[in-house]
This record gives sequence, structure tokens and C-alpha cells, in this order.
Amino acid sequence: MTIARLSDLTSKAACPRLVVKVGSSLLVGSGGVRRDWLQGLVTEIAAARARGQDVIVVSSGAIALGAARLGLEKGGRGSLADAQAAAAVGQIALSGLWAELLAAHGITAAQLLLTLEDLEDRRRYLNATATLTRLLDAGAVPVINENDSVATQEIRFGDNDRLAARVAQAARASAVLLLSDVDGLFDTNPANPGARRLDEVRGVTAEIHAMASGGSASGMGSGGMTSKLQAAEIAERAGIALAIASGLHDAPIERACGQGIGTLFLPKDVRGRKDAGRKAWLGGRLRLKGALVVDAGAASALERGGSLLAAGIVRVEGEFQRGDAVAVQNEQGAVLAHGLAEYDAADCLRVLGRKNAEQAELLGYAPRSAVVHRDQMVLI
Repeated sequence: MTIARLSDLTSKAACPRLVVKVGSSLLVGSGGVRRDWLQGLVTEIAAARARGQDVIVVSSGAIALGAARLGLEKGGRGSLADAQAAAAVGQIALSGLWAELLAAHGITAAQLLLTLEDLEDRRRYLNATATLTRLLDAGAVPVINENDSVATQEIRFGDNDRLAARVAQAARASAVLLLSDVDGLFDTNPANPGARRLDEVRGVTAEIHAMASGGSASGMGSGGMTSKLQAAEIAERAGIALAIASGLHDAPIERACGQGIGTLFLPKDVRGRKDAGRKAWLGGRLRLKGALVVDAGAASALERGGSLLAAGIVRVEGEFQRGDAVAVQNEQGAVLAHGLAEYDAADCLRVLGRKNAEQAELLGYAPRSAVVHRDQMVLI
């Protein structure tokens, strides 16, 4: 059974494993923790568990909680050092809060702190998968946040929307519910007369992205909704549904799923693909080490399912090693695919534009069958 509507997110058959993301503004208000609201959400999580669903929580709020306890200005975001210190204090408070409220329903909470590197590195990604699987099998509810106490600008997700989508991949979840401060994606600022909420989205296209540009991004600013659309792209490539709904109301899961108030991004069908997990991991990567720019002939070959050969490469960008993830772009700058390079950047430059028969002399060793093999590539 596949997910086709918001109500399916509360169905064990359609959605056996759900990731719920809670933003800082929902969890922490001007008066501190919104405890009554959070108790209501935990009651909904307990209800999902009672009907047989696994639930994973991706929770923000550590920096806000820690900044209040340390008396730091600007909510703990005045500097990187302030944010890291606030997170170190706030994580204790945040994990304790979730553990206390879940324990009231007889549920054990588990804490995982992740950085971008943990889910971008294939081995660490698989380790995270194993940990999440074991925790869920043991009956715990994992509560996950970005490890802001050590994360820097270069290695952080920067928002928990994309983190939630990546966690859903690692946990092989069926759906992600992003609880936000809006009722979903609107075709223009919802404050505008006639603004229309999109109840369902099949594929995040350029037109959909345009709805999150400038100051018209569903009342949230370009960063907020843009990150949610990026999360939806990550999820859909992995065959995972993603919903955006308001968390400003009591019992937000029931309001969104029971009343159908929100936007549902439908996933791609990846059933039966032996490489679905690896392709999803590769397509969802947020950091790439470089780019290979290709001509029109190579771009056409990729669309037909071919590998990327050196003859079709016109430019190499960045510094990368063999096995690193790179983007494949056309000459207009559009990203066509993500893939794992079979050569480092220096060797790519040596064979750029050359046919296989010419490469051995240039490289000093037998050339590989492709610069990026189709089995190590996913079209974007």
C-alpha cells in the first residue's frame, strides 16, 4: 500500500514508519518551552505507536533552550561559539524533556546527534541506519537533532528539514511530516488575496521552486520554504512521501492528517530497484566535491541510461579524489546527475575530451570503463 493522501500518514499499512520534524519556534516560545503543546504532540506520537507505527522525531530547540539558561544574547546565535555553547547546554534540557514526556506514556526515548558528515559518508550513513533500526526494533522513539555543539558552517545541515529527509532515508521511513508555522505550500504569499494552498505536489519542478523565491515563500521567507522543498526532493528520490503542515495548533498531526490541511509531496516509485537505497543516498547528498561539465551528446547519453565517458567532458571543476561525489552539469550550468568519480580531478583533466583508446598513454595505466559509471550515478 502506497501513500496517496495526508490521512495515509496515520495508517500503519500505508505508513509503517513516520519521521516527525518539530521546529524551534513550535517547541520554544517567548515564555520558554511550550510544554502543554508538546505534551499534546507526544500524546499523538504515543497514539501512532499504539496503532503499530514506528515514529522518529527530529527536534530543534537545543540552541534556544541553552541560550536562555546561559543568558546569551540573540538567542545564542550571536556567534558560532555562542551557538555551540548553547547547544551543548540545551541538548541536555531538550533530551530530558522528550524523555520525560515520552516516559509518561511508557515509551523510551533515545538521543542521536548527527552532523552532515555522518549522513554524507556512506559507511557512517549505514552505521546510522543500523542504530536507528535497532532502536526502533527495541521499541524506542529516536529523538534526533543536528550536533550543533561541534558542527561548523561547512559541515552543518543548517536546518532540520533536510536533516529529517536524510534521517528518513537512513531509517527507511515511509513518510516525513514537517511541522511548520504555515499550512503548507501556497502558490503565493498566503497573506495575498486569492493565495491557494497546493494540497498535492507530484515532483518538485522549477515552477514549484519559484513559489519559494523572494519574499513570497508561503509567508516564511525564501530560506524557510526553500529548505522544505529541498527536503521534499531528497525524500521523493528515495520513494518517501513528505508533508508540510502547521504545528501552531493543538494536536497538529490529527489536524493535518485527519482534516487534510497541508501539502503532500508524493514520492517516486522505487520499488523493485535493487540499487534504490544507494541511489537515494547519492541523489540526496547535500555536499559535492566538484563538478564535471559535459557536452550535449554526453547529456543525451546520460538521459538514455549511459555512463559518463571522458570524451563528453568539456570542463572539470573543484578538487576531488576517486570515489568522491561530484555533480554532472550541462554547459548551461544545470545539474543533470550526482555520481561517484572513478578518477581524481587531476586525472579527469588529463583525459578530458579524449576517447578510451587515447587514455592509457596519458594516464600511465589502463583506463577505467567510465569517468562516472551509470551504476554509481543518479539522474537529478
